[in-house]
Amino acid sequence: MKVRLEWNYQIPKSKKTYLLTTDFMSIQDILYMTRDIEKTGRVKQLQFFDQMESEWTKKELEKLLEKEAEEPQQIRAYFDGGYDKSTKTAGLGIVIYYEKGGQKFRIRKNERIEEIESNNEAEYAALWNVLLQLEELEVHHTELTIKGDSLVVINQLTNEWPCYEEDLERWLERIEKKTKQLGFKVNYQSVTRKENREADQLASQALNEIFISSHSNLNDGES
Repeated sequence: MKVRLEWNYQIPKSKKTYLLTTDFMSIQDILYMTRDIEKTGRVKQLQFFDQMESEWTKKELEKLLEKEAEEPQQIRAYFDGGYDKSTKTAGLGIVIYYEKGGQKFRIRKNERIEEIESNNEAEYAALWNVLLQLEELEVHHTELTIKGDSLVVINQLTNEWPCYEEDLERWLERIEKKTKQLGFKVNYQSVTRKENREADQLASQALNEIFISSHSNLNDGES
């Protein structure tokens, strides 16, 4: 998570104050700057805001910084949904890479679900599974990247394309609500099917009832 700082600076020997603000910075850098500013003795008020414009106190940021050391960082996730129109069945594939404690990890999972109406809905369901997996990892208030090869899903989530279908709108609202609840700032990126081959393969395997669930430490030599 990145944070910006606002503070009211009082001119020496004057009652005039000016509102100053920083760019978004890491919590560690913001707290370091805060300590320097407080040393001047001319600070009337300090306020901290994250990229979702939620306000934080200094004490809350200090606690969050301690917790961040124990949480996954540098998260990038891939999703893909396959669809069998004849059975209205979807195969969902997700891959998540992250770092924690100086180690690199990868999660690979797939799932088969029924009563899906389209390939686009399958793609949304796969993305939803990414968020549920991150919630299970206890990831909160961080910036992350989610990649997929569905132009419809990526462009609707980034507001590049409108969403008119009611079933997709429900998924869209559900995902936006969950990302806000978890405090995520998500960078959605469109990739080619080749770049998304891990998630694509998992989705296809799920449709064929070949199920995968692995959580690997990549520092152990597994590629």
